[in-house]
Amino acid sequence: MHEKRKSDHIRINLEEDVNFHGLTTGLEKYHFLHQALPELDLDQVDTSVTFLGKTLKAPLLISSMTGGTERAQIINRILAEAAEISGIAIGLGSQRAAIEDPSLADTFKMRPIAPTAMLLANLGAVQLNYGYTVEHCRRAVDMIEADALILHVNALQEAVQPEGDTRFSGLLSKIEQVCRVLPVPVIAKEVGWGFSEDAACRLVEAGVAAIDVAGSGGTSWSQVEMHRAQTEIQRRVAATFVDWGIPTSETVLAAKRAAPNIPVIASGGLRNGLDLAKCIALGATLGGMAGPFLKAAVNSLEAVLEQIEIIRTELRIAMFCTGTDSIAALHKTDCLIRKA
Repeated sequence: MHEKRKSDHIRINLEEDVNFHGLTTGLEKYHFLHQALPELDLDQVDTSVTFLGKTLKAPLLISSMTGGTERAQIINRILAEAAEISGIAIGLGSQRAAIEDPSLADTFKMRPIAPTAMLLANLGAVQLNYGYTVEHCRRAVDMIEADALILHVNALQEAVQPEGDTRFSGLLSKIEQVCRVLPVPVIAKEVGWGFSEDAACRLVEAGVAAIDVAGSGGTSWSQVEMHRAQTEIQRRVAATFVDWGIPTSETVLAAKRAAPNIPVIASGGLRNGLDLAKCIALGATLGGMAGPFLKAAVNSLEAVLEQIEIIRTELRIAMFCTGTDSIAALHKTDCLIRKA
């Protein structure tokens, strides 16, 4: 069942229209004030950043996508190798399948391919209400020798899934317990509907080390579930929520207000290095992308490396033309203007 669901997810993301229809990331409402005299050389622009103690060559995360199937393993290996070569971070898909069936663990084991890359383990936070403990979280981390654990929260996706896990009450205290005991940092991640300021605040108080906002405007998982629906009722219910959520630009700002001192990952509909630059100027430390990398990984390792190089070059040019020579300077720039 789980394996079929994961296969469906990959196929639907590649073949169907799973975008928001009316709601956007909000990033198009911002533009940079061009600096004709940047007073620096392009080759002085440094895109490196430190995230949870690890230095990355660019503020970029290949966002969690998949695992638990043969096709997922091939995709993950290509993405992990690309992350290693490029010096960026990679998050794996939910490891629940491999916790429940250890024979699937190899579809996630990317450390041999990416010995120095920042690797993020991943479990659904709601599983803590279905018998999962700190020990299961530790197993997910150990399975892939991860640098940190993503706990993803996906209330809407679970609610529109016929087989969804929807017991979300009392979850925060269990997340807090994991944050307290786990030997690696915990990252709280939405999956495409964003965090409000209040939700981000509560997660920081619970002890998360970073927040991946995964706002609205990119892939809509209610649309993905609509394509998986087995009945007309399920299909229509999922379709209603096509434009639900907090746009990426708004949730980045909300998370920074709630958590000025912890890193925020901006994801949800980022498609290029200019989107990434805008998110960093809004306060994010990293930007995460899934869709562009999934489509590239199906082609080849070279296609993924090319995609990363394009994003990084676009980011460097945006920094150069705003006179910012480092990610820290881009954070503080006053060149990002919200259009009237």
